[in-house]
Amino acid sequence: MRNPFAGRAYAVFGIRDYRLFISARFFLTIALQMQSVIVGWQVYALTKDPFSLGLIGLAEVIPFLGMALFAGHVADMMARKRIILISGLVYFVCASLLLILCRESLGIESHAVVTAIYAIIFVSGFARAFIFPAQAALMAQIVPRELYVNSSTWNSTIWHIGAVTGPAIGGLIYGWSGIVNAYACVLLFAAISLRQFMRMKPYPLPPKTKDEPLLESLKTGLRFVMQKKVILGAMALDMFAVLFGGAVAMLPVFASEILKTGPEGLGLLRAAPAAGAVVMALFLAYRPPLRNAGKKLLFGVAGFGVCMILFALSTNFWISFLLLAFSGVFDNISVIIRHSILQIFTPDEMRGRVASVNSIFIGSSNELGSFESGLAARLVGLVPSVILGGCMTLLVVFHVARFVPAVRNLDLQHDTK
Repeated sequence: MRNPFAGRAYAVFGIRDYRLFISARFFLTIALQMQSVIVGWQVYALTKDPFSLGLIGLAEVIPFLGMALFAGHVADMMARKRIILISGLVYFVCASLLLILCRESLGIESHAVVTAIYAIIFVSGFARAFIFPAQAALMAQIVPRELYVNSSTWNSTIWHIGAVTGPAIGGLIYGWSGIVNAYACVLLFAAISLRQFMRMKPYPLPPKTKDEPLLESLKTGLRFVMQKKVILGAMALDMFAVLFGGAVAMLPVFASEILKTGPEGLGLLRAAPAAGAVVMALFLAYRPPLRNAGKKLLFGVAGFGVCMILFALSTNFWISFLLLAFSGVFDNISVIIRHSILQIFTPDEMRGRVASVNSIFIGSSNELGSFESGLAARLVGLVPSVILGGCMTLLVVFHVARFVPAVRNLDLQHDTK
């Protein structure tokens, strides 16, 4: 019988634990994306204040930033599968509390509900801080070096498929069946994810070159990233692009006030970037972005910034949808290249700490970007704030292209061998 994974583009799927890992991450992504849409619409419906959406991101990023470096240290000292399971269970409990909280029979005042939502999101930020570096480090243990780019491509593809279906499912179920059923589906997908992670075999930690106390271990991870210019430049490029260029946090306002649609339309808008990213990821599975990877990275981030500027100017739902989809096309180029850089240039015994530094640069920028978007929208207006963010993204690309030659001249053609 012919091996269905014999082709180079699908080689990584021949690894059983990678299939379990990627399916678990897929269902967890659906749960997280559904919850993001549901919480955003719920909070905006209760407050009618764009700044309240930014506070959702702030509530998650504070514990995330506070624990990120320590979480990376733990990921290099403790079995990574165990960290993922514990963190996933914490998230499941938080999602259960959101389900309980949305029941009108509780008779809680709207301002108290919003405060409680912020508190629950705050707790879930701790879980996210630990699960991010543990997942990144575990995937590198599952996959051999020669398949790093292949695994990064499919990791991004599956993640974006989840990011497409998650918001769409969340918005549609919220609009058609109500918030209670929407949150119940979040719990279902989170439970499936935990089950898939449990089926994976345990992986021992890589051997340590030396024993280090906590503070020295954290300094070692930071020092490695700061000295490795190609890693630092790629992280900084994406961090500032997402920080200034993202309009996702403001989508409930665009959907309600400018594009005149409901939660169903919001779900489609949230899914659009991921839909574009899936198309690009499938293309890159057959044409990996190895040659001139640095220039392609800069091109992808610049294209993302242009799409954000045009999106801010659009008043037509389908044009806005297409622009968001193209933003996902460009963004996924940089995502795959950045993930490949991290896997190729990071030693095995430091993957948790480097992933945690990456999470500070990249993961936190989503939530800080949400807060920045909400604050900018209040200060200068919704549309001008997104235009300004897109322009700042282009400025960041120009700065990195000119002053960080390690990124501009990057070529991954020979580094995967």
